[in-house]
Amino acid sequence: MNRRHFGLKLAGAITALALTFSTASAADKVTVFAAASLKNALDAISAQWKADTSKETAISYAASSALAKQVESGAPADVFISADLDWMKYLTDKNLVTPGTEIKLLGNQIVLVAPKDSTAEAKIDKGFDLAKLLNGGKLAMGDVKAVPAGKYGKAALEYLGVWGSVEKDVAMAENVRAALKLVATGEAALGIVYTTDAHAEKGVKIIGTFPEDSHPPIVYPVAVIAASKNPDAAEFVKYLQGAKAQALFKDQGFTILVPAASN
Repeated sequence: MNRRHFGLKLAGAITALALTFSTASAADKVTVFAAASLKNALDAISAQWKADTSKETAISYAASSALAKQVESGAPADVFISADLDWMKYLTDKNLVTPGTEIKLLGNQIVLVAPKDSTAEAKIDKGFDLAKLLNGGKLAMGDVKAVPAGKYGKAALEYLGVWGSVEKDVAMAENVRAALKLVATGEAALGIVYTTDAHAEKGVKIIGTFPEDSHPPIVYPVAVIAASKNPDAAEFVKYLQGAKAQALFKDQGFTILVPAASN
């Protein structure tokens, strides 16, 4: 074999080996489908997990409804974190979640936000004049038929007796972060988002908090997807319950619903 042929074979072998390692590396990552409102907290937790374990995640953020439908369609996810119990149940009822892995991880609140330079003030109570506060502007919310934050928001407005007065003014977004952006950019006069979202966006301010009894409890469950073959999926779910992860969740304003696990 001449040097040229040997060199070509060696280059080909190195390329093939590099591709193998690249594919293996991608496969080793824990693929997480997570509600959009978790982005800041999970990005920080993912970085901490990598620092502690040298392992990585690949996180897709979207509305819980969209992510659940993607899992149902066969998208390759290892872990699902929903912003409500309904979409986790949707997958559980279809046997798409590994039995015994679901944990009620976090709690949250919904708030009324306005652009940071707004002078609007609100005392959220039964019959409060939300239409007057809007003053002809739009109320940004997640899709009230599918997105958890939108569903919680509509439930609260119905309970308070004001949904009918603002329904025509609602600008529905594909997820809660998109609704938040509408307010931050001034495209919507007000918005209903999670407390954690409001803390993550400097372009808005909270002008009122919805009473907890005005909507179903806000619970974020997490579980391993049944089709997952990644042995690190369960480890990552456990890590989310550890003291370091819980501290990072608290930093973003989440309520912790489980005792700290040892990692």
